[in-house]
Amino acid sequence: MVDADGTTSAETAEALLEELIRASEQASPAELPEAVNRYVQAMGLGRVVVYLIDLQQRRLLPLDEGEEELEVDGSLAGWAYRTDSLRVAEDGAGGLLVWLPLVNAAERLGVLCFRIKALDGHTLWRCRVLASFLALIITSKRTYIDSFAQRTRTRPMQLNTEMLRAFLPPRSIGTGRVVSTAVVEPAYELGGDAFDHSFTEDILHATILDAMGHDLASGLTTSVAMAGCRNARRTGADLAQLVAAVDQALSRALPDQFCTGIFAQLHMPTGVLHWCNCGHPPPLLIRRHRLHQKALVRPPEPPLGLPASLSGDSRQVHETALEPGDQILLYTDGIVEARDEAGEQFGLERFADYIIRSTAAGQNASEVLRLLIHAILDQGKNELSDDATILMIEWQPPVAA
Repeated sequence: MVDADGTTSAETAEALLEELIRASEQASPAELPEAVNRYVQAMGLGRVVVYLIDLQQRRLLPLDEGEEELEVDGSLAGWAYRTDSLRVAEDGAGGLLVWLPLVNAAERLGVLCFRIKALDGHTLWRCRVLASFLALIITSKRTYIDSFAQRTRTRPMQLNTEMLRAFLPPRSIGTGRVVSTAVVEPAYELGGDAFDHSFTEDILHATILDAMGHDLASGLTTSVAMAGCRNARRTGADLAQLVAAVDQALSRALPDQFCTGIFAQLHMPTGVLHWCNCGHPPPLLIRRHRLHQKALVRPPEPPLGLPASLSGDSRQVHETALEPGDQILLYTDGIVEARDEAGEQFGLERFADYIIRSTAAGQNASEVLRLLIHAILDQGKNELSDDATILMIEWQPPVAA
């Protein structure tokens, strides 16, 4: 409760926060906006609306269905989302609209809109704390509440895509040393493309997969490969053992199916990168805003899931040292083979140039890929001949004092 002088005591704030935590834990998706606004009003923060980003990152969809949807491109809310920064505007009634990004670590979930009378440093701090808290609550609840998935979809999803998306991790993960971010299209008709990234101790693990075909069997192939990868990773397997485990999982469960892929491990403190390429387009290295196209090209290994007589005894693992600011790109061929209306391919050089230009313009890694995948979709009027997936790793170790 706001005191007579317009402030809130520390004791009152703590009690209200405890009440919010308890109410948020117990609230259904329909009750969550009301529970949050009870806290917001009691703290003198006006009212707040939670907007979640849609699956293709084009629209911001309100958790409260009584509010209007907003376009990411061309709105103040979208600007806060795209730039991960605060935006403030007058609301036309003597108050303010305060837009804050809703972010969990490196993952962009959406934005918050506070409708508030005035803004000072302490009030803004409280708004930011609430944004961080809500990001954690939403991330936790969406693992078992389908309403969040429903709210972020704009059309029905194919069965094979539903199965494959159940395995996908968050679009972006990160620490103070590294960011890994990915996009995948078509969002609702995905066939056999997938990505994975996670952390163990001081290692970033990143994977990209492309199963042949565009049906339930291809989605199942990729799902088995991802399960084999995670199972090996979580038992402490090194990279060669991990790839062998994926081979074994596919050959046993789906002997008539195979897929291509790249498995990578980045030691975050030193920037040493290990990778194994199984029949996939080689990774790309961008260093100091230049594409070093051949830097990570090595003799390719056979695709995953082939019989031992074809795949060989063991997979070759490669190693290189990154420099601060380096970007590593893993991609499927649907990216460079995407065509515009005239039939011209997007191409590798255009693909890399787009990333270089966006990064040089100051876009963060997640926004770089959002803009890129939209450019690819827009040139072909949202029609792709094949799945298109990109995963980008950006290594930015802290600068030594």
